[in-house]
Amino acid sequence: MDDVFDIYTIIFLALAVFIFLRLRSVLGQRTGRERPPYDPYSREPARPASEKVVSLPNRATEAAAQQKPAEPAEPPGERWKGVAEAGSPIAAGLDAIAATDSGFDPKAFLTGARSAYEMIVIAYAEGDRRTLKNLLSRDVFEGFEAAIAEREKRGETVESRFVSIDEAEITGAELRGKTAQVTVRFLSQLVTATRDRQGKVVDGNPEIVAEVTDVWTFAREISSRDPNWKLVATEAGQ
Repeated sequence: MDDVFDIYTIIFLALAVFIFLRLRSVLGQRTGRERPPYDPYSREPARPASEKVVSLPNRATEAAAQQKPAEPAEPPGERWKGVAEAGSPIAAGLDAIAATDSGFDPKAFLTGARSAYEMIVIAYAEGDRRTLKNLLSRDVFEGFEAAIAEREKRGETVESRFVSIDEAEITGAELRGKTAQVTVRFLSQLVTATRDRQGKVVDGNPEIVAEVTDVWTFAREISSRDPNWKLVATEAGQ
């Protein structure tokens, strides 16, 4: 009887060791791809101003694209479908930019431009010079900064709140030397109001949603390692 007990004991021990080793090999190793635990109540930490940039395909994305097998070229009429009409000056400008910057994707650009548009409008309203400096060219920043300083001198404050960005379409694109420029027309719904020192509304209306059209031009040096675009010109649209 003892011999039978010993045999079963050995078999069970062997199975236990085998199962333990299998579980360890599957669950006990870290691959470097584990995600942190999800916390549904956590808030995304605030970004430093240096990270508040137009998010567009960067050099790493471009390098990865260059490592992929070459794909058949799209027909000229399909390349910018949904962005620019084939044979138009906009399509020609996009062709010129893409020929120099293989990582350029106009649809990804528009996604980043939407984010930048909202960020810049809110930063201007709040007088956030640090954020604006990282998103604007020197000339545009100086204009925004002067307007903010004049507003502060009068003791005025601005309240701005986006309801929606209904449209963002490319209305111009060109390559000037080594500088790519893309112009975007934004149509947005915005609540905005300016108050004086006493809190009285002197411009806009905090209770009314206004339709706003802006035409902004973004630029980037193609040869630069910095993948981010900056606002270089603004005008009110029709």
